[in-house]
Amino acid sequence: VQQPGTPLSDPEYRQFFRSLRAARRASTACLLRELYGCQNPLVRRLDEYENHGLIPEGPICSDLPGTPFFPDFCTFAFYRCTRKRYFIKV
Repeated sequence: VQQPGTPLSDPEYRQFFRSLRAARRASTACLLRELYGCQNPLVRRLDEYENHGLIPEGPICSDLPGTPFFPDFCTFAFYRCTRKRYFIKV
């Protein structure tokens, strides 16, 4: 165990920055969604990637407590972005 106030080890730094990069990528995807909408080809590819190649249709159920249902994946994704809850799943 490292002493308080000492720098992280190399593996600890990699882990620390890995999580920051992931959130940064998620916020960038949200910005694209906000600017261009769900029909943008890049946004659609991201949505397809997140859903194993097929964007779900119809009502969406999520892990979000208190807000379990959304009319479609686009609405769910916008909600997730506005709340900065990037990694909530359907």
